Amino acid sequence: MSPALDPAVADLLRRTPDGLVAAVAQQHDTGEVLMLAWMDDEALRRTLATGEATYWSRSRGEYWVKGATSGHHQAVREVRVDCDGDALLLLVDQTGPACHTGERSCFHRSLEVSRAAG
Repeated sequence: MSPALDPAVADLLRRTPDGLVAAVAQQHDTGEVLMLAWMDDEALRRTLATGEATYWSRSRGEYWVKGATSGHHQAVREVRVDCDGDALLLLVDQTGPACHTGERSCFHRSLEVSRAAG
């Protein structure tokens, strides 16, 4: 059995009822927001231990290392916890597209914003 997440780190997190924390991946040098995924304590422990972004797949119910099948890896440079402890920011070096659609970022679709006259 693998060691647990460091209790000092675990104490910083506020998880959803199913034990997850939102994890935003951002390109470390450009600031480009790449994707949002989910982590539990074990996914975060694996990420911190290996330097490879590891997430929890809610749809498949299993861990996945980003790029294990696609080759589009995320080498983690830094992990930050937000002020409330309910979100993580992974500063990564992304190889290839981050999105499963083949787009560089999962946030490639823009919505129109109406501006109020003022």
